[in-house]
Amino acid sequence: MTGETTGRLDGRIAWARLEGGAPGVMFLPGFRSDMQGSKALALRDACGASGRALTRLDYGGHGASAGRFEDGTIGAWTGDALSVLDRVAQGPQVLVGSSMGGWIALLLALRRPDRVAALVLVAPAPDFTEALMWPAFDATQRATLLRDGVLRLPSPYGEPTPVTRALIEEGRGHLLLGGPIGIGCPVRILQGMRDPDVPWRHALRLVESLSGEDVRLQLVKDGDHRLSRPQDLDLLVRSVAEF
Repeated sequence: MTGETTGRLDGRIAWARLEGGAPGVMFLPGFRSDMQGSKALALRDACGASGRALTRLDYGGHGASAGRFEDGTIGAWTGDALSVLDRVAQGPQVLVGSSMGGWIALLLALRRPDRVAALVLVAPAPDFTEALMWPAFDATQRATLLRDGVLRLPSPYGEPTPVTRALIEEGRGHLLLGGPIGIGCPVRILQGMRDPDVPWRHALRLVESLSGEDVRLQLVKDGDHRLSRPQDLDLLVRSVAEF
């Protein structure tokens, strides 16, 4: 697309930037997703049409970035996104986080409040390693994870999903839902009620935890986890356009 540049930070983290007006938009993909997904591309098209800046990235071990997925953790992937925010994106940003990207967006907003104009979160999954994954494992799965360091789970999206012991244990250092989340910028949350991965009540926990007042949750009764149907993408684009 005209005006979009690409590069790699430190020869490792792939990014793409569409030049345009402020506030810019920065898209944060989900667990095992990347910047070529339907939501990222819908935002690229919308920002291109409206003359708005957009920054996309792939975390380490995802998409076009270097590294092994199994070596990643919440802290490492947040660090990748923080580097792109600091060194590639320019000016205030509307952070758009999908699933795990919603957790990372929240962590970025806490670390760089002066750079974040608003958050738009799609099926956000803060604390998913501890609140959603770990409780769902049975005794055998937990024993395998602790013994082997990795558990491979069947996935409806393709190859089995490797969940590492490091992902679970390191994730405990980034949990947010145990108390107030000190984010004051506007937050918009889009959540499908037929989401098999992140229950819609998880989004309610997030709403209750956020300290800011300008927080809105939109439930899509027939929506799944991806929220990638044409009507879902239109809702996402309109939500971002609010800012």
